[in-house]
Amino acid sequence: METLAWILLATIANSLVALISAITLGWSKKTLERILHALVGFSAGALLGSAFFHLIAESLEKMPTMETFYIVFVGFILFFLVERFLHWHHCHKGKCDVHAFSYMILFGDGIHNFIDGLIIAASFLVNIGLGIVTTLAVISHELPQELGNYGVLVYGGFGRK
Repeated sequence: METLAWILLATIANSLVALISAITLGWSKKTLERILHALVGFSAGALLGSAFFHLIAESLEKMPTMETFYIVFVGFILFFLVERFLHWHHCHKGKCDVHAFSYMILFGDGIHNFIDGLIIAASFLVNIGLGIVTTLAVISHELPQELGNYGVLVYGGFGRK
């Protein structure tokens, strides 16, 4: 029972950190407009940094170099074509309709948070100390990830009225 209590406490703490972006909904429109570009840049930087410094670097250790770069190249081309075909891009006007990527971000974030919970639970099942360290690591990446998502959602028109 003690392990279950640790798991619940850790996942609740992680969820509370994820709610920080909801707190920003109370900010004034002027404040949001002032920080919006920084949030979008932060989101893009976190995504690209994670891909280039972690995922691609690790795949270079596990796969042949050219195979890794072919997969990255095909990924760029594929998502470029998807964006062009479906027109999932941001707009520079004062008001935008909700774009389909907004719903994809929310769906993906839900799956991401579920997986975070699984990782936290698995680490506590191995060892309480490992669970605490894993929880701190998950929380450390949760705040910038949620703020970045919020910036993209607001910039994409999802949160505008």
